[in-house]
Amino acid sequence: MIFDTHAHYDDRQYDEDRDTLIASLREEGIGGVVNIGADMASSERALELAHKHDFIYAAVGVHPSEVEELNDKAMDLLRAWSADERCVAIGEIGLDYHWPDPAPEIQKKWFVIQLELAKEVKLPVVIHSRDAAKDTMDIMHSEHAEDIGGVVHCFSYSKEIAKECVDMGFYIGVGGVVTFKNGRKLREVVEEIPMEKILLETDCPYLSPEPHRGERNSSLNLPYVVKEIANIKGISEEDVIRITEENAKRMYGLMTEV
Repeated sequence: MIFDTHAHYDDRQYDEDRDTLIASLREEGIGGVVNIGADMASSERALELAHKHDFIYAAVGVHPSEVEELNDKAMDLLRAWSADERCVAIGEIGLDYHWPDPAPEIQKKWFVIQLELAKEVKLPVVIHSRDAAKDTMDIMHSEHAEDIGGVVHCFSYSKEIAKECVDMGFYIGVGGVVTFKNGRKLREVVEEIPMEKILLETDCPYLSPEPHRGERNSSLNLPYVVKEIANIKGISEEDVIRITEENAKRMYGLMTEV
């Protein structure tokens, strides 16, 4: 079944139909979802969702745009949440230089601290990196992220950087952008790296694939991503689903459930 490795079903865009939508996922071939924290509040909501639905898991962490809310007390809370049996990763964490705030130095500080937490609690990381390739890779190397493992989600850099991430043992998150007319760079990445290092993701409610670009996204749109990857790789859609599900369960430590 399809495994959506990166979703935000706690987002307010789902407030009107969240339960109905989530209930429909299994019937439509979605076998697993990881709901990803973006700040302290959404990390807590991710755990609540994971306890409510047996096929949803949680990641807890603070997105680079929200790191100004972090302090020692918040880190203690993240550490406590990471011990929850439904928590499978620390994320999403990283760097985002698309907007001027928070300042890069603040983002880098908390990226490193959250990587250290992941290493301490022995969970993989979900890395968000936008317009910050060099600093992201420098920190991944200096902090020995290869000892932690995880995924660079919503990958937006070159195939050369993708290969560098893969060489460190990381997976590459591929979602709706691969179907966009201007998604050539991501298609080149998919062509370059092995299937065994690709994960399916939505980042829903954002980044709906064609032909639904601009609409609210959900895991139900992942067959469009599967089809595009199958075309690029020259393999069947069934193989894409099977391999990416195995990849997801391996990365998130759920292999006993395959």
